[in-house]
Amino acid sequence: MFSLDLIVNGVTVALFVIGLFFMFSGAIGFLRFPDFYTRLHATGKCDTLGEILIIVGLIIYDGLSPLSAKLLFLSFFMLLANPAGTHAMMRAAYVTGVRPWKRGEARQ
Repeated sequence: MFSLDLIVNGVTVALFVIGLFFMFSGAIGFLRFPDFYTRLHATGKCDTLGEILIIVGLIIYDGLSPLSAKLLFLSFFMLLANPAGTHAMMRAAYVTGVRPWKRGEARQ
C-alpha cells in the first residue's frame, strides 16, 4: 500500500518542517526578548536543534552513502560547537560588564 519512498519523503518533510519551526521560533525569540542573554539563549538552543533536525532529514533522504556520513559528522560537530560558542559569547559579555535585563527597566 505505502511505498518506502513515500515514507522516506514523509519523514524527511516532517523533519524539515519541525527544524524550520525551531529556527523560526529562535528568530522570533531573538526579536522579542529584552536583553542580550535571553536573545542568545533563544537563538543558541533553537538554531542548534533546528539545524540538526534538518541535517537528520537530509541523512534520511539520502540513505546510506558517504554524504550521509559527512552530514552525521557535521551534525555531531554542530552539537558540540554551537553550545560552546554560545557559552563563550555569554561569558565574554558577562566579563565585559553587559548587565542582564531586570523587570521594570527599559528594554535595550
